[in-house]
Amino acid sequence: MNQNQQKIQKPEAQVPKTPQMNERDFINDLLTTEKYMTTSYSMALHEASHQGLYQDIMQIFTETEQCQRDLYDLMFKKGWYAIEAADQQKLQQSYQQFQGYTNQFPSGGTLQ
Repeated sequence: MNQNQQKIQKPEAQVPKTPQMNERDFINDLLTTEKYMTTSYSMALHEASHQGLYQDIMQIFTETEQCQRDLYDLMFKKGWYAIEAADQQKLQQSYQQFQGYTNQFPSGGTLQ
């Protein structure tokens, strides 16, 4: 990891370090499962040909996605989920790279 790269993280809530699963382990397992489920529901949405089935899966997907977000927020709040701070130079480079692609849009480069 680049030494200039910083992690964005709240102070970590302490949990017992034992062979048994603790609160952090359980929530992390739930979060991983929810991420898997949202990916699977997303794939099902792409393949659903029946409108009623599509709507049912979309509702379940939305609920599952919200559950995933709530678990992420809880883990971040407890300091169990850290994210890397964005490098401003890399962001600017990516922006400039993809800015040139807008002229390939069917709208002629203007976003509506």
